[in-house]
Amino acid sequence: MAVSMLGFCCCVSRHPSCSLLRRARLFLTLRSKFHRSAAASSGLLLSLHKRGVLKDSFPENAAQDQLPRLLQSAPQTVYCGFDPTADSLHVGNLLAIIGLLHFRSAGHNVVALLGGATAQIGDPSGKTSERERLSAEVVEENTRGIRESIQRIFINHEVLFHDRSRPLGTVNVLNNRSWYKSWEVVDFLSETGRHFRMGTMLSRHSVQSRLRSADGMSLTEFTYQVFQAYDFYHLHQIYGCRIQLGGTDQLGNLMSGHEYIHKVSGEEVYGLTIPLVTSTTGDKLGKTAGNAVWLNRDKTSPFELYQFFLRQSDASVERYLKLFTFLPLEEVEKLMEQQREDPSKRLAHKRLAAEVTKLVHGKEGLESAKRCTNALYHSSIQALEQMSDEELQELFREAPFQEMLLEPGTTVLDACRKASAIPDGPKGYRMISEGAVWINHKREDKPEQVLIPNIHILSNGLTLLRVGKKNFHIVKWLSL
Repeated sequence: MAVSMLGFCCCVSRHPSCSLLRRARLFLTLRSKFHRSAAASSGLLLSLHKRGVLKDSFPENAAQDQLPRLLQSAPQTVYCGFDPTADSLHVGNLLAIIGLLHFRSAGHNVVALLGGATAQIGDPSGKTSERERLSAEVVEENTRGIRESIQRIFINHEVLFHDRSRPLGTVNVLNNRSWYKSWEVVDFLSETGRHFRMGTMLSRHSVQSRLRSADGMSLTEFTYQVFQAYDFYHLHQIYGCRIQLGGTDQLGNLMSGHEYIHKVSGEEVYGLTIPLVTSTTGDKLGKTAGNAVWLNRDKTSPFELYQFFLRQSDASVERYLKLFTFLPLEEVEKLMEQQREDPSKRLAHKRLAAEVTKLVHGKEGLESAKRCTNALYHSSIQALEQMSDEELQELFREAPFQEMLLEPGTTVLDACRKASAIPDGPKGYRMISEGAVWINHKREDKPEQVLIPNIHILSNGLTLLRVGKKNFHIVKWLSL
């Protein structure tokens, strides 16, 4: 299928019941039921479970019988929601997108739902305090950034990873603000609120944990599960959506959607949970020490994303190959055998980093990441010459970038002083003569040396200055 046929549609327990407790207990046993399902023995669900992409399903009988039969009967519509609380998704969100991609590759239709409305409510799941309120303008800007991420990844997957002999399902990127903006608050509560029971809502783990906290929970956050349930209902009514993907912390919201739809329409719908991916230290993947690894290039470059996965621990690489790539499991096992034979080559790590970078940023992004890697870690002049201004600024994100006029007779000393790389006076002169300055990965100890094209000035008109070990400066030369 050509890229133009992608079909993007861009809009923007205080008294728990016995049945609820029974459902919660049975939910914990569902994982093993994937293995006992004859219908799913060669199907999509078992494949995703083996890869670790799926953890559990809801309701309790879905994994064993109903859901596999539904998926085999005809193409289904599957959705996953993403609240635009930031202007980019991060690698912790990537597994949910990959889940949608697997369903789409199997011929099912998928919906990526952007929460332009629900981002202003704030999901309390997994949070110890209420999110800071976002203005409508910020949410709209964030929505644009996340939409761009999701569309780019779907296109990259279709062009670079999908087996063209198999039909793809459709993909829609929607914004739930498009259906909430026409609701009056009284009408919404009158129509939807009567189907929700307070005892059930209070029993949700996300609610209970917040009620026990010092700050408690606001009414705004408490209603979040109502909005997410209505999202599922709306997509069910308009798109025939019967399956929702969500993180393990979304179980309560999945239950609310299932119960609401069943009460209103009498039809059965299903929830599938995706595991929370953590590092070997227990940190959320991509959020170690508060430094998120983002999916948008202006926040995390292809090089930084590549290096993030390249540096994952040996203990994690096999699991991440199964989760974040589309390599057949047999190929993953072969890679791991090669890794065990010669760990120093880090073949599995390199393949993991390459596959993820290619999915998120395309072939050009992967090539950029490799150029930056060669330029920084292998002192490759050729790689430096092939790099664009953007790549250099991404690679040396903290380095000053200056455009300077190249005058005849400009010396190494002149260039360093104009770039403010060294202090004025004798100290700066000594720093060069004592070997503290490097130009394009080569030590330069002659302050009066006139700059020579193709040595001090690369063919792309750039010069990379380094003073000491970590102080970089980038100069873009302008000809007279």
